Amino acid sequence: MQWLWIAIGTLFGIELIILLISLICFYKVFYSPKRKEPGPDEYEIPVGDIYEVYREEMIDWIKMTREMPHEDVAITSFDGLCLRGRYYECRKNAVTELLFHGYQGNAERDLSGGVDRCFALGRNALIIDHRASGRSDGSVISFGINECKDCLSWIDYAIERFGCDVKLVITGISMGAATVMMAAGEKLPPNVVCALADCGYSSAKEIIKKVIGEMKLPPDIVYPFVKLGARIFGGFDLEANSPMEAVKRSNIPIIFIHGDTDDFVPCDMSRR
Repeated sequence: MQWLWIAIGTLFGIELIILLISLICFYKVFYSPKRKEPGPDEYEIPVGDIYEVYREEMIDWIKMTREMPHEDVAITSFDGLCLRGRYYECRKNAVTELLFHGYQGNAERDLSGGVDRCFALGRNALIIDHRASGRSDGSVISFGINECKDCLSWIDYAIERFGCDVKLVITGISMGAATVMMAAGEKLPPNVVCALADCGYSSAKEIIKKVIGEMKLPPDIVYPFVKLGARIFGGFDLEANSPMEAVKRSNIPIIFIHGDTDDFVPCDMSRR
């Protein structure tokens, strides 16, 4: 009987270690703590040398969108979260863009320049804080899996708000691009006329394994713990959908944009 108890204890210990590693991975990759809205003289700019040359321009965009007339809007997600955005109207009955930001970003930081672009094109802009980002509720980032469903909810909101004849463009940067690509693979209303995918990744699995490798860790060993952490502690399947597969099902045009010196999402992902 002693060997049986030893075996049970060993299995329990292994399971505990697996759960602990998966929990650490979950917190490192998917968990987003409570966020503080920046003050009137605070401007959140991405960290990194590549952003410094554009720092003043990004601050000018943020100042511009703060001063422009806008409306704070909100919807309820499929799982009960309050998701928030800001609507900027260029002119009534114009094409409206729904814009989604990147991983660990927020609408104001990543999309203020998008408002400037939309107005230059005569379009209205709705910049959206993903779940677990910016002013929206939630604490779990799901790399586009649940965000894709939120995108579909925002599309429904826009049609209800602006009328059944409104034309919509869904636009995203990085994880936001992955989000709109996955949404493009769903059955969309005819109001959605195209998608813009700026520096999107081919799949959550591929981008996460790429980052794990850059951390000098073995991707094939660590990734299963990341996937398990998403399932157990985040409540979602990291491989339930992917931009690569969704684009195959898409019936709308998609414009791909990607800088070939992108040091986070490889440009080759957009090429593929």
